[in-house]
Amino acid sequence: MTGDRTTPANFITRFAPSPTGLLHLGHGFSALTAWDAAQAAGGEFLLRIEDIDIARARPEYEAAIYEDLAWLGMTWPEPVLRQSERLSVYAAALEKLEGLGVTYPCRCTRADIHAALSAPQEGAAHIGSHGAVYPGTCRGRAMVECGPGDAIRLDLDRALALLGEQELTWRETGAAHAGTHKLDCDAMRQQIGDVVLGRKDISAAAYHLSVVVDDAAQGITHVIRGEDLLETTPIHRLLQALLDLPVPVWHHHALIRDAAGKRLAKRNDACAIRTYREAGRTPEDVRRMMFAT
Repeated sequence: MTGDRTTPANFITRFAPSPTGLLHLGHGFSALTAWDAAQAAGGEFLLRIEDIDIARARPEYEAAIYEDLAWLGMTWPEPVLRQSERLSVYAAALEKLEGLGVTYPCRCTRADIHAALSAPQEGAAHIGSHGAVYPGTCRGRAMVECGPGDAIRLDLDRALALLGEQELTWRETGAAHAGTHKLDCDAMRQQIGDVVLGRKDISAAAYHLSVVVDDAAQGITHVIRGEDLLETTPIHRLLQALLDLPVPVWHHHALIRDAAGKRLAKRNDACAIRTYREAGRTPEDVRRMMFAT
């Protein structure tokens, strides 16, 4: 189980938005960064729609994604990959991880996890770079106990033990993070912990699992995304090793922020690409705004 199979020599990258709101300047910057890199390398730019958040995904937002990206001058092969059509693929990946003995069912709610932040006992949750790190409350449960509504978590310690002494590395490009990086097991325990992989009862995968499965399925050789996702790369590299998937090159670009220095959010319609379009700005105007930030 190497997870280090050689990727194709060509350059294939992607932009993978969720149709849960209008694209803003930050999304456009990320998409154009990937598009420009593919064009410069004579490679391919793919579009993927991450629409498994059924409660928030809307067809009008998906239509807006196509319109906004086309307006900015981007093209992509059709049909696009849509996650809602791949639930059986994610279920198979979950089953493989279950077979390796590195998953367990979790019934804890977000309120349970946050309550553990102030618990005095040893093993209470703590805050990592992406929020509360799961304290392992359900880690002793077996998968046969998995019930409706339970999440499926990765048992990080078991996964790391299964890989033994295997050294997992990956390569980053870009001035800020360039170089070869090595999996830091202690940092993963402190900052990431037992992440949610999905829900077995509805064959739904969480981001960490779906992204590595889909990148492999699409033959992605270069993952280009915002540096807010930089610290998720180790868990993705680990999942690639467990599932025996090819390893891409990563590039984490800087983020576009608002006047207060905060990362742009979809709820900020003032920075939506659609807003600039309707105000009469040209694609060139918007591109200059993105890359001048």
